[in-house]
Amino acid sequence: MDDEKSSPRVQFDIHELAGSTGDFGTILPLILAVSAIAGLSLGYILLFFGIWFIITGFYYRLPVPIEPMKVIAVVAIAGNMSAGQIAAAGLILGILFLAFGYGRWLDMLEKYIPKSVIRGIQLGLALLLIRTSVGFMTGDLLIFGLALALMVGMYMTARIMKIPDLSALILIAVAFVVGILTQGFPGFALLPPPAFILPSVEDIPAALGTLVVPQALLTITNAILATSLLTKDLFGHEVRPARLSRTIGLMNLTSIPFGGFPMCHGAGGMAGQYRFGARTGGANILAGIFFLVLAFLFASPDVLGLISEGFYGALLVFVALELGRHGIKTDSYIVTGTIAILSLATNMTIAFVVGICLAYGITYVQKYRRK
Repeated sequence: MDDEKSSPRVQFDIHELAGSTGDFGTILPLILAVSAIAGLSLGYILLFFGIWFIITGFYYRLPVPIEPMKVIAVVAIAGNMSAGQIAAAGLILGILFLAFGYGRWLDMLEKYIPKSVIRGIQLGLALLLIRTSVGFMTGDLLIFGLALALMVGMYMTARIMKIPDLSALILIAVAFVVGILTQGFPGFALLPPPAFILPSVEDIPAALGTLVVPQALLTITNAILATSLLTKDLFGHEVRPARLSRTIGLMNLTSIPFGGFPMCHGAGGMAGQYRFGARTGGANILAGIFFLVLAFLFASPDVLGLISEGFYGALLVFVALELGRHGIKTDSYIVTGTIAILSLATNMTIAFVVGICLAYGITYVQKYRRK
């Protein structure tokens, strides 16, 4: 299938505007925490998110999301990784995925990684998002409950009256209004001049062992193969894994040296944007404009700090449900379920390895029995 010719025309309407907010519950908490802990400029993280949201919106013409690389973000937050180590991991992964975007490397991986394994990664990510939402929920239980009730009410109203589901858009607006009323309007903070961030030789060994290997596995399975599969599930248009790999490589190689955070695509983000109305690349472009405005005028953490954790938690619940709905479309519940549980109990690297062994082991036993 020629995905460039078959992709829809970019549209800008209330559906795309609502869908553009569908992944904010994942993106905003991670980049805020990383900026505070690793000492990266929040303004430049937001700037490159905005630029690449807009580029991918025009390039793919589908809501192919831009997300922070989750393994790097989580490890950086938990382990106080330095800006140099984060930059080293991002540049190494950028080179790796740009190379994967040419030739038949990803076609081979797609051929030999069973779909039940990819579905397991999707379902595992859904469970991880639920766990993350519980963390946000405990931070502000009242707001979480009210936000969840608002979203459920909006969803039911949209279904009954056959109108667009604007729950995410309304929730984000309410979150900012509540934050301004309780904390006051944040001051303007213009984007400072760029500071080049290039890793030292000492940063590379720590980045390779701690960040690059687990992130590469998650990016191949979730950001590339699972996202490619989800484009067919949701839109009936095929975005080949090699194309996704090339944009991941380019976005990191052009952003990291100027203060950007390692970025990728993601099945969870696509599920979230679709869940709230996104059907074309217009949602990406609108999201990109939002991030650019924040980057140029409100480059202070005070802006994102306006939104209570309870609001993020409610958004993540709905994103997880959408992703999990597609994760259960598997040809092996044993493999998919095992990967999902291990993703939650251990990590996605272990879950992936065990899932591959289990999938091929089941296939071998079935062939042996037939003989």
